[in-house]
Amino acid sequence: MNSSPQECLQTQNSFNVKAFSRKVLRPSNIEALQDIAEMAEVIEQHFYILGEGSNTLFVDEQAPLIIQPKFSGIDIIEHDSYFSVQVGASENWHNLVCLCIEQGINGLENLALIPGSVGAAPVQNIGAYGVEFADYCHEVTFFDFSNKKVTALSNHDCQFGYRDSIFKGALYNKGVITQVTLNFPKSWQGKTSYHGLNTLPATATAKTIMDAVIQLRQSKLPDPDELPNAGSFFKNPVISEDEFKRLQKDYPSIPNYPQANGEMKLAAGWLIEQSGLKGGIYKDVGIHKKQALVLVNYAQGSGKDILSLAKYIQQQVKAKFNIEIIPEVRMISVLGEQAFTAFNHFDLISELTYD
Repeated sequence: MNSSPQECLQTQNSFNVKAFSRKVLRPSNIEALQDIAEMAEVIEQHFYILGEGSNTLFVDEQAPLIIQPKFSGIDIIEHDSYFSVQVGASENWHNLVCLCIEQGINGLENLALIPGSVGAAPVQNIGAYGVEFADYCHEVTFFDFSNKKVTALSNHDCQFGYRDSIFKGALYNKGVITQVTLNFPKSWQGKTSYHGLNTLPATATAKTIMDAVIQLRQSKLPDPDELPNAGSFFKNPVISEDEFKRLQKDYPSIPNYPQANGEMKLAAGWLIEQSGLKGGIYKDVGIHKKQALVLVNYAQGSGKDILSLAKYIQQQVKAKFNIEIIPEVRMISVLGEQAFTAFNHFDLISELTYD
């Protein structure tokens, strides 16, 4: 297990904001995790588990203890009716998707080009174009800090929801995901009903769908290596049917996605754009010109700058639609992850500038 004093994390978060941690631990075996479980910072929960930093905003320049698991490896087991794929938590998600499609294992094609590590996927229950991680998750292997043992959590045990799981609830900061097991039925049917994919033929292969998803994402979302960002910054809000009918009277064309429980999911990007914020700039950060759901770091913007911009966006959308949009990105202070509402040290923005 490696440890570095006061390590710079700027290249390890896709916002490219400066942050430093006095201790970064990279466990690659269970013994190392058992040692970590006895540390004071872990007992006091003043730490953050970092994958590839694609959904992380270091609000404070001083970060807490960082635990960056390094569990790698991919094993594919073929059964009569399905494939079972066991993947180490530190493997790259998009690389896994590509490998599966190359091997004729279909199902993840709609989740192509989502940044981040495999271990982060169940935490957020990542999803895109009508597919979620939970659709194929069979089991998540979890090291529990309290008993210093590894346990296997079933799909049901993980309590998956929209961008949610037990790892954000009862098991939050209680341990580390070391591996996931995904099952893929051989009887595959592509999902192309989502807008952008619905022009594909019914006979479209998984590779064709994956290529279309990649093209769609690249056309909408900036490459973090070229323009630092964390992808979608806010969750799409889910509101009641009555609230939706109220909004629809004033905005007949409002994009909407009916949910199984009768509620309605709205497009946060549309709400931000309709609030006149698309392309807005504050200091060295801004709202992307092509996709209002993406916040970007144009130069040497700080985590605090991005936080201030996010607060302003939330306020403006609330004022216009009476809907509160919540960040999907995780906010990290020196004490570890904090709720968006817990941060009060931000600049009050009166207006944005535009090119």
